[in-house]
Amino acid sequence: MKLKYLFQIFIAMLALMTSCVDEETMTLLDEVQVSSSYVTLPLDGGSTSITVTAKDSWTIEKVTTDKDDVEWLSISSTSGSAGETEITFSAPAALDGRTAEALIHSGGKTQRINVMQGIAQISEAPVSEVLAAPDGKFFRVSGVCTNITNTLYGNWYLTDETGELYIYGTLDAKGGTKNFESLGLEVGDEVTIEGPKSSYKGDPQMVNVSVITINKSLVKVDSVQNAELPVEGGEFTAYITCKGQGVSVEIPDDAKSWLSISSIQSAGTNTVVKFKAEANSGEDRETTLTFRTTDGSKNYSAQTTLSQAGAILDVTIAEFLAASVGDRQYRLSGVITTIQDASSGKLYLSDFSGETYVYKIQDFAQKGLKEGDIITIVGKRAEYNGSPQVSGAVLESSIPVTPVTIAELLAKPDDASTYFMITGEITSITNETYGNLYLNDGESEILVYGCYPGYGATGDDRKYLLADKGIKVGDTLTVIGTRGSYKGTDELMNGIYFSHVSAQ
Repeated sequence: MKLKYLFQIFIAMLALMTSCVDEETMTLLDEVQVSSSYVTLPLDGGSTSITVTAKDSWTIEKVTTDKDDVEWLSISSTSGSAGETEITFSAPAALDGRTAEALIHSGGKTQRINVMQGIAQISEAPVSEVLAAPDGKFFRVSGVCTNITNTLYGNWYLTDETGELYIYGTLDAKGGTKNFESLGLEVGDEVTIEGPKSSYKGDPQMVNVSVITINKSLVKVDSVQNAELPVEGGEFTAYITCKGQGVSVEIPDDAKSWLSISSIQSAGTNTVVKFKAEANSGEDRETTLTFRTTDGSKNYSAQTTLSQAGAILDVTIAEFLAASVGDRQYRLSGVITTIQDASSGKLYLSDFSGETYVYKIQDFAQKGLKEGDIITIVGKRAEYNGSPQVSGAVLESSIPVTPVTIAELLAKPDDASTYFMITGEITSITNETYGNLYLNDGESEILVYGCYPGYGATGDDRKYLLADKGIKVGDTLTVIGTRGSYKGTDELMNGIYFSHVSAQ
């Protein structure tokens, strides 16, 4: 192996080991210090010792990963007292170089020890082999940069014909970090990298890689217009720079039924491609478009994505719960029964057909909503640990519900558009089927003309709430409705059940 590659590997290893170190894990801590924060072991096996100087008792632990429990590394002591202590790191012979970390904890601080055995050997491999490999093994991989997610540290995706690999951290030409833009790497470029395989929460990745070569793509998507199309469809435009022999456009098979090319115009190295999207009667959809060119001997490609909103279905909560998890948008209306987190809008929503959990409503904290209010939201059917929920919810409208005493309600004018919440004891029931009853809160009494199972009930869905919930005279009932009257009798009209407490 060439010397310059050995130097790149060593720099990459050092960067990998120090990339997560913060101010509390430097060598010169007051609470705990070590004679060396780097431990090197020979490839054919052996031991190395360092001295730990601590002001208090300390413990040491090996850092494990999803695919490496670091059983190969032995530490002579796992704990010690204040003062100086010598600890020894040992490892048996290995076929390939490997790395590990150990953490010393003392006085609320953490000292990181980086362990290297041998010099890691680099294997040239396709993405699929890297994805399946154990953590710590070094690879050289070639592919196309398909997406850049962070331009400071250099987080991006490399893709070849065997799969896609996430790159977490990219070193510059001198082995430095936080200088990704100096490399000039762009989406569509062919690139060869070297570095260690790692993983994060079970997901494979390569960390702090060195860039060996970049082959600039001859085709690039400069910008797009209308990348997020409305449900009714429209035109999407891609502006392309092509330095090859013409541009070809590829629409995935699953998008050809709703997306087509309306025009291609070229002038010099600039090409404008316009697409026409049909109206969307289904769920949200997205596709990736590929633009290809060639220099006569080698092919180049660039990609861009477009998305289109789907039709929104008006459904009851029961219908929503029966739907499949997916990207289709649903419109739900109901009463907020419980607010779990007022800052983010985690709550339970109920209508006459059932109740569902809503995992966050956009900008909920600014809306001033409370339990009992009536809202309409749009969101997707999702699940968490098998429990259904609304995700990506957006508030469309709300109707405030004001809690009042019965006397306060009686003082209000008739108004079919303003909602109130009252609580009282049921003194009599005049209609079991529709829930006509009298409520008394200890000071005043009013006729509730209809107490229905929940918001949105019509027709037969309004019937039998009292029997279904076992509600009877003497129970305490909380109900939502509007102020009205009939032939001189004051009423809470079209009541919406909120809660009740059975009499003892």
